[in-house]
Amino acid sequence: MNTFLGHLAVLSAFVLLAAPSLAWYARDRRVDRQLRAAAAGKPPGPQGERQPVHRRHFEHAA
Repeated sequence: MNTFLGHLAVLSAFVLLAAPSLAWYARDRRVDRQLRAAAAGKPPGPQGERQPVHRRHFEHAA
């Protein structure tokens, strides 16, 4: 049981340390893809990825 908890602790620490880096990497890839699409003059992604909806668009709707 102690071996299992030790492995679980190491795995948890690895996930906690690696998650922010992997999330940043995924965001960086998305930004690079958008920049390449903008430079080519076409919509991003094969089907035109959805653009994020900002909160300010909904503030005046109510």
